[in-house]
Amino acid sequence: MLAAACLLASSFSMPASAGSKEEIKGSLVIAGGSLGSSNQAVYESFIDRAGGKENARIGIIPAASGKLKSSNEFKADLVKYGVRAENVDILPISNHDFSDTDFDESKWKNNVSEKEIINQIEDLSAVWFVGGDQLKITDTLFDEKGKNTKALDAIWDIYRDGAVLGGTSAGAAIMSDVMITGGDSLGGLKGEFTEVDKAPANKEYAPVYIEKGLGFFQYGIVDQHFDERARLGRLAAAAVKYEKQKEKFHSYGIDEDTALIVDNKAKTAEIAGRGGVTVVDAGKAKPASKKLHPVNNVSISFLSPGDKIDLKTKAISVNPDKDETKGYEYYSFKPLEATGILTSYGRLKPYLSYSLIDNSSTKSVKSYLYDSKGKGFALTFSKTDETNGYWGYQDGQKDDYSITNVKMDVTPVSIKFKKDDKAFKNYKPSNFEIPEETDRGDIKGNLVIAGGALGSTNEAVYKAFIDLAEGKTDAKFGIVPAASGSLNSSKAFKKDLVKYGVKEENIQILPISTTNYKETPENDAAEWEKNKNSEEAAASIKELDAIWFVGGDQTKITKALFNSDQSESKALTAIWDIYKNGAVLGGTSAGAAIMSDVMLAGGGSLDTLAKGFTDTYDGMQQQEGGSGYLERGLGFFQYGIIDQHFDNKARLGRLIATAYEKGENNQLSYGIDEDTAMVVNNAEKKIEVVGRAGVTVVDLSKVKTNPKTQSEYKNILLSTIAAGDSVDLQTKQFDISEHKVSTVGYEYGDYKASPHSGVLTAHGTLSKFLSYNLIDNSGEKEVKSYAFDQGKGVELTFRKTKETDGFWGYKDGGKDDYSVVNAVLDITPVSVKVK
Repeated sequence: MLAAACLLASSFSMPASAGSKEEIKGSLVIAGGSLGSSNQAVYESFIDRAGGKENARIGIIPAASGKLKSSNEFKADLVKYGVRAENVDILPISNHDFSDTDFDESKWKNNVSEKEIINQIEDLSAVWFVGGDQLKITDTLFDEKGKNTKALDAIWDIYRDGAVLGGTSAGAAIMSDVMITGGDSLGGLKGEFTEVDKAPANKEYAPVYIEKGLGFFQYGIVDQHFDERARLGRLAAAAVKYEKQKEKFHSYGIDEDTALIVDNKAKTAEIAGRGGVTVVDAGKAKPASKKLHPVNNVSISFLSPGDKIDLKTKAISVNPDKDETKGYEYYSFKPLEATGILTSYGRLKPYLSYSLIDNSSTKSVKSYLYDSKGKGFALTFSKTDETNGYWGYQDGQKDDYSITNVKMDVTPVSIKFKKDDKAFKNYKPSNFEIPEETDRGDIKGNLVIAGGALGSTNEAVYKAFIDLAEGKTDAKFGIVPAASGSLNSSKAFKKDLVKYGVKEENIQILPISTTNYKETPENDAAEWEKNKNSEEAAASIKELDAIWFVGGDQTKITKALFNSDQSESKALTAIWDIYKNGAVLGGTSAGAAIMSDVMLAGGGSLDTLAKGFTDTYDGMQQQEGGSGYLERGLGFFQYGIIDQHFDNKARLGRLIATAYEKGENNQLSYGIDEDTAMVVNNAEKKIEVVGRAGVTVVDLSKVKTNPKTQSEYKNILLSTIAAGDSVDLQTKQFDISEHKVSTVGYEYGDYKASPHSGVLTAHGTLSKFLSYNLIDNSGEKEVKSYAFDQGKGVELTFRKTKETDGFWGYKDGGKDDYSVVNAVLDITPVSVKVK
């Protein structure tokens, strides 16, 4: 049945906004959930609008949560940011008891009519709603007839007079008149809605559940946890069906750890925090019919911190520090469709940024969303004359994109997968010859290997590198610029080291490269290339305590340090000498790729599984896809193969194929996420994870393959570990951070999980998909993902066994922090039919 025919009858009517007839002087800080305690921009925005550190009088409404813990923690955060503790009150407003106190807070329900509480609210300059269940907030603040309680009227009064209202997660969902209370993108695209609180009939997806919100935000519908839970489908569907003034108002999806800050007097909104806000314009959406899905001809924009929108005219103002990409696109490659967990830039905004907006070779890209029977949708994202992109850097040298007016069309499809032993009959094995292993003896030095996009604020990684170089005071640092086409990244890293306490005179950019840098006109590349065999350069290296390799093209590093006959240059020998004697070596991106003997220099995951390897290299573009390409690395990490940009560029497939062909059976392989580092202690034979994401560990010691079917694998062991976790390189045992508890037998979820099928799959990265949908979910013993192109692809089946374990804790406020040990992956080649 066509999705358009699945629309449920609706009795919901748009409520009249309580403040719609009056000018509102107050403002809003609407956070998308998982607000980090360290998110200074959002906290300070809220405090400033509340009157500042000295004058703010803040009330916290705990009603959404099952515990008072989150309210107490938010109060502690406000105090940490300078608000007086006596000026912050947890308001006794709730309709239920809290599990972490002895008092029965369900008695607080009547407080919404008590004069003492009303007076307390009237004296506030700010109110914050914590996260949890948004229905608990509305049930507390509306009476049995759905009318405002006296407490809600008091909140409206101070809001009209200039107070700031804020909230996170559930506290964001209540902000608009139309409150999205449940459901997911697949339910939304199927056109299924409900206004009744009941369990969905099909547990693989949930209808979009709509209720009446508090209406403080008067410019459209708000949704939250937007990027992490991939809610574009449900918001777009809700906007088409429930936004009665689509031509006048947008709808807004706010990412985690991010806030939409609304100035009602100026009628503007600004983005602050660490993620972004998706703006959905359904004003030109075509009505549903038998042949047309209701979510069609929708325009979407993606805004980043510093961007603004005029809520009255709908005009978008992008941070002036960014440059337009239109006509100046950096990339020119044919992107694969976003089909699952092996898609590079597989989350929605990164996928559109790299594959569509900043790519001159394509005008549209496609993704999918479907259930385990293959019933679902194709989503086409297209450039129009109004489409534009904007690029800049954030937090060091991380790409930061804003996008305006991408057209989204949704088409119902049915997809069938069938095992195909001949799918990859043209696969080409790698001709790369592993160099003979050199006995280096005992190595006293250590490694800090970062997966790319290292933030300047990532203190943990910088601290690890500096501390291993024997502290901040006397250690001497060298930076190898060879990978980059500019000296800017080397200069930026030097600046960061100084910021973290290293003396500037103790840092030098080493003149080792094969590139002419425009910043140094006197530099002749041929002269710098000669330095690799200069006695003077080698002597200079031997004085160093630490060396860092910046990112770029890893083949440029090896070219700069190996001789043409692949023998070691004098500079490389000097680096090995100081490393053996105790120096720390580090690098990011390309500077991580060079660390193992087998260096992954190019290729995509699906392409490598399907096509195998190539002997030719055509530069940086090959790092966005194509057959795998291997070269000899510098070999400082002697315990397996390393890959980088692992989460964002979805490199699991190419790492598995490379490790199977060129790895040693008794060694693990490692995929390091962006803004994360693997710290290698050679003396203890141990690695530890530091930074903001994680490391994927691949174990092929029990793998089985089929000689008749190329790229069919059984029993790959996968582990995903995070900051504070470690691995013993000899025993291959994992040591998980003590703040986490095992999930086995205590799983939080109990539901059927649909396959990972594209950019609208919730918890889209490998580690998140496994954590939420398999490891911490008692409803599934296995989950699937697919990757395909031109009718051929792979089915990935992730399984739990008796050896599988999961671990969960909190980090930076209320963010989930997972580790997974020994999940099992099977890979099966398939043929694919899309109707």
